[in-house]
Amino acid sequence: MPRLFTGLEIPAEIGQTLSNLRGGLPGARWIDPENYHVTLRFIGDIDGLAANEIASMLPRVNRRPFEVALQGLSSFGGKKPRAVVATVVPSRPLLELQAELERMMQRIGLHPEGRKFTPHVTLARLRDSSNQDVADYLSVRGYFPTRVFTASRFVLFSSRASVGGGPYVVEDAYALSA
Repeated sequence: MPRLFTGLEIPAEIGQTLSNLRGGLPGARWIDPENYHVTLRFIGDIDGLAANEIASMLPRVNRRPFEVALQGLSSFGGKKPRAVVATVVPSRPLLELQAELERMMQRIGLHPEGRKFTPHVTLARLRDSSNQDVADYLSVRGYFPTRVFTASRFVLFSSRASVGGGPYVVEDAYALSA
């Protein structure tokens, strides 16, 4: 059964900038830069028939390319931090693309995504990192100049069940060119 999700790839030069922020946080398992992405819709472990149905639906998305801005770092998990992320500015075109993909997945019978869409790029997964360690890390490295790229396509990724962070494989790509 493949584990699938849709997302936006991060250009290599921005990935390099983000990878320079690695280190200095106890309990962090840093993601390899080639696995950086913005998840649009996690699909999960599905059978081949459903995977084919999803792959045949995604070319119907008819949207224009749009700019994606990464702006600063934050963490997820509140009092028990579980990830350090680069924040993605939630632009209208990004939110509309994500909403369209969510509707498509529900149309074929997948359950609605349980969490509110918060666009981000996961840089590290955390295990036993204290709030103080994360706060200290963010105070030193949390700011970086805004990085902007044009999303000209979104992709269908697959991943192996693993301990977080890839490797992710692009199964197919869908142009944004309305």
